[in-house]
Amino acid sequence: MTKVQEILQYLSQLRQHNNREWFQENRAWYDRVRGEFERMVEEAIAQMAVFDEELKHLTAKESMFRIYRDVRFSPDKSPYKTHFGAYLAAPGGRKSVRSGYYLHLEPGASCLSVGVWCPEPVLLKALRQSVYDNIDELEDILHAPDFARLYKDFYEEGKLKTVPRGFPKDFPQADLLKLRHYVVDHPVEDAVLASDHFVDEVVRVFRAALPFNRFLNYTVDEWNN
Repeated sequence: MTKVQEILQYLSQLRQHNNREWFQENRAWYDRVRGEFERMVEEAIAQMAVFDEELKHLTAKESMFRIYRDVRFSPDKSPYKTHFGAYLAAPGGRKSVRSGYYLHLEPGASCLSVGVWCPEPVLLKALRQSVYDNIDELEDILHAPDFARLYKDFYEEGKLKTVPRGFPKDFPQADLLKLRHYVVDHPVEDAVLASDHFVDEVVRVFRAALPFNRFLNYTVDEWNN
């Protein structure tokens, strides 16, 4: 069993026993797999900083999300998340508003994602404007062989049914203007999860998305300044 598979085994058990009693009884197991995930994130950051120097001073701890759920406004009172996640973006890691790389480990739903998730309205408008103004550049990025092979579709939750106000309805790539999130996903296959070279594969997939991140961050950084 690989380290990733043990993490997924733990998360599968947590899904079945999502309560504080089981969690405390298995705290040593959690600490072990959480530590393994942290080491994976550290290794991924170190490798990725070679081609994306912005990640050079990023740490795993500031990138990883907590296991505890915020249940204050949720009908589901399960206290723990049943996935491990880390957002690699500088500065700030998981708190960054910049386009970055998201590693998600979950039984049956592991994936690698890239982009800007749920930008606030003013930033979303700026990103849509950038897409409209620089569509040829974005199209070149999306159709680059490595990117197109690894990332098939944009995440469409919250997508508008019509072109947002201020943009021509006959724009050839109108669907890109309707997006609520500028995020693309790469599902992780079981063979990758069972490999001892999991981190190398994560880095390979993320590397292909560097131009996409840079495209989005040009606008994010302008808005943030």
